[in-house]
Amino acid sequence: MSAVKPTLAGGPDTAGPVTRRALRTAGARLDVVSLALIAVLAIEIVAFSIASPYFLDADNFSNIGRAMTIVGIAAIGQTIVIIAGGFDLSVGSVMAAAGMLAAWLVNEGLTLPLALLAAVVLGVGVGLLNGAVAGYLRINPLITTLATLAIVRGLAFVISGGEAEVVADAGFLAIGTDSVAGIPVVVVILVVLFLAVGCLMPRTRFGRYTYAVGSNARAARLAGVAVNRWRLVFYGLSGSLAAIAGCVTVARTGQAEPAANMGAELDVITAVILGGTSLNGGRGRLFGTFLGLAVLAVLNNGLILVGVESYWQQVVKGVVLLLAVAWAELRRGSKDEV
Repeated sequence: MSAVKPTLAGGPDTAGPVTRRALRTAGARLDVVSLALIAVLAIEIVAFSIASPYFLDADNFSNIGRAMTIVGIAAIGQTIVIIAGGFDLSVGSVMAAAGMLAAWLVNEGLTLPLALLAAVVLGVGVGLLNGAVAGYLRINPLITTLATLAIVRGLAFVISGGEAEVVADAGFLAIGTDSVAGIPVVVVILVVLFLAVGCLMPRTRFGRYTYAVGSNARAARLAGVAVNRWRLVFYGLSGSLAAIAGCVTVARTGQAEPAANMGAELDVITAVILGGTSLNGGRGRLFGTFLGLAVLAVLNNGLILVGVESYWQQVVKGVVLLLAVAWAELRRGSKDEV
């Protein structure tokens, strides 16, 4: 009897059938989700344009775009992590800490590019820690990232002494206020990041392994995929994007606060799950996340314009997340029955 050998990690398609099956499932499944989200988005636009005379203003759409950026940038990394079978609750804390670090370094005289690079390195470091603990130590990623959420947020308060760091650097602030051809710079950054990472998913080993690890980590490992090392990549990417989102927060607000982006993980996860990414891993698409993000941004903006109180907006976000998870479970259940 001849033994069946897994494909070597250096081969052209290490996870072979595993990745191809995961990609086919993700694509077919998410077409329905995308169409549903586009329909919901259209209904929102029609409803809020009737309810408020200001909704269709160009300035308001610019505000919606800006509002999408912070959550959207972090949602890119969260999508990758969840597709790969993980979870990252630390993104809000990483945003705050990275923004605080960048603001402090700029105020201390470091050049803006180096300050931003240092912030991203911080985010990558937290991500690598999450990936190492969840992967090599096999601690539940929910517990792992909940712990780093508390640690990083606490360190942000300790380092800053609980005080805000006001930014005076014109270049830093320009990121949050300037536009290119009428499009806010932060929106350009968001779109470029979505396109860049989105192009990697179906065409590269990175994308194939993301789906393979999330679909069946054991099968991927038997096929030669270094699962734990790739988890470092996934979480490191999530941390770096959360750090970029934190720097964008500072650029938009003009100051860094240790309490900034508190609760942002709820918005990020809601956008990702609403976009059709499965909490069980192996299924998801960045286009769906972008649509989920747009649905939430338009909803938040519309509620503000019609005068809904902020605490009711939080209630609505929670309901949307619950409905998104319930819908995902219903879809999964119907597929299992078939």
